[in-house]
Amino acid sequence: MNWLLTALVCGLALLIAPARAFPVQGSQTVLPVGSELNEDALDRPREVFHTDALGGRKSYLVNLGDLAFNSPMLLGGLARQAQISCSTCHVQGASNPKFYIPGLSTRPGNFVTTGALFNGKANNRLLDPVTIPSLRGARFLAPYGHDGRMTSLRDFVRNVIVSEFAGPEPSAAIVDGLVAYIQDIDFLPNPNLGPGGRLTPQTSDAAKRGEALFAKPFPGQPSLSCAACHVPSGAFVDHLQHDVGSGGFFKTPTLLNANFNGPYFHDGRYDSYERVLEHFDRVFALGLSSSDHADLLAYLKAIGDGLQPYQPDAALLRLSEVMDFASVLSTAIPARDVEIINLVVETVGDELRELTEAFPPPKDTNVAGGQKERRNARTALKDLVLCLRSLGLAAAAGRFDEATDEYVNFRRLTTSTVPVALQNAEPWSLFDPAIHDAHYAALRQLYAVANDASR
Repeated sequence: MNWLLTALVCGLALLIAPARAFPVQGSQTVLPVGSELNEDALDRPREVFHTDALGGRKSYLVNLGDLAFNSPMLLGGLARQAQISCSTCHVQGASNPKFYIPGLSTRPGNFVTTGALFNGKANNRLLDPVTIPSLRGARFLAPYGHDGRMTSLRDFVRNVIVSEFAGPEPSAAIVDGLVAYIQDIDFLPNPNLGPGGRLTPQTSDAAKRGEALFAKPFPGQPSLSCAACHVPSGAFVDHLQHDVGSGGFFKTPTLLNANFNGPYFHDGRYDSYERVLEHFDRVFALGLSSSDHADLLAYLKAIGDGLQPYQPDAALLRLSEVMDFASVLSTAIPARDVEIINLVVETVGDELRELTEAFPPPKDTNVAGGQKERRNARTALKDLVLCLRSLGLAAAAGRFDEATDEYVNFRRLTTSTVPVALQNAEPWSLFDPAIHDAHYAALRQLYAVANDASR
C-alpha cells in the first residue's frame, strides 16, 4: 500500500482545494470529522422513471430537475462548499443508508434537518434526526415529511432548499423541474405483487400466510390492522399520521421497495423488519407466535422487494447521466436562458471533472498498464469541459449562435469519441473494484496521517 500512499501525498493539496466531501476524515474538509457521505460506493441504486416505463422520453422539465437535483449550486453556505446536493442524500432518487454527520446524525442513515450546521436560522437545538427517505413513487405518497406537515411537494422541495440548507430562493422553473423529476421516479417493479397490491401465485406459502395476518384485526382493537394503515391497493399507505409508540404522530410509510429503505421508523431506530415486528407486537399486544412472526417477515420481504435494486457504477453510466443533464441546453440556448445555461455549465463541468479523476493520470505508474487509454480518456473528458466553458462564455456574452455551435460539438463528442475512450480505459480506472478499493484505502490512510500531523 505504501506505493499508493506516496503517490497520493504528492496530490494532497489538489484533493483538499475543492473541499470535496469524500473522504471526510478531518480538517481537510468543511464537514465535521468522521462524516460519511458514501461517495465512494461501487454500486448505486437503480433509478426507474415512469416515462421510460411508458415508452416515452424524459421531458425538458424532468431533465432540468434531475440536473438541479445533482447540483450543489442549488444549496447554500456550507452545503455548497462541501459539494453536497440533493442527490448526496437521495442517491439516484433512493435513500443513502450510510449518510452520517457527527452532531446531526445518531446513526448512519438519519440526519437532523433543523440543525445549525447548514442553516443557523433553522436550528431548533434538538437532536431529533429523521431517516433519509427514498423518493421512489413520491407522487403517490403525500403528504410530505415524516410528520406529514406539507401536502404540497412543491412547497416541501422549496423548504428543503431555502430553510434546511440555506440555499437562495429557487426560480419557479427550477422548482417546476425538481417536482417533475421527483414525480417521475418510479418504484422498482416487483413481480411478487399483482393488481390491488395482492401477492402473485409465485410467492411462498409463508408469505401468503403473512398476507392474511397483515389484514387480520388486532386483538382487542378490531378497527386496527397492519393493512388498515398500509393499504395494499393504495401503495401501502393511507396518507395519514399515526402514533405507533415511537414518540409522536408520523405518516404511514410505504412498504413498496422497503427492503432497500432501511433503517426503519422515522428516526431509523430499527435496522431490520424483525425489530419492527417486535415493536408492533410489544406496543399493540399482538401476541404473535414464532410462526406468525416468520410468516409476516416473509410477507414484508415479498412486498418490499424490487428487481435489480442496484447497478455497478460505470463510466458510460456516468456519461449517460451527463448527456441527460446537458440535453437541457437544447431548450435553454434557443430561449436565451442564461441562468439555466450557467447551471448546466457549472454542474456538468463538475461532473465531468469528477469523472476525469476516476481515470488515474498516465504518470501514476502504480496502476499497472493502460497509460495510453487513461490519457485518452482524461483528454476526451477535458475537451468536453473546455467545450462547455466556451459555450458558457459565449452565452454570457450574448453570442447564442456560437453557444449553439459549441453545444453541437459537445453532442458530437459525447456520442462518438468520448464513449469509446472511456470504455477503453475502464479496466484501469476506479470503476475496477480492485483499483477502487486500493485507491480509497490509501486515501483514508493518507488523511489519517495528515490528521495526526496537524494535531
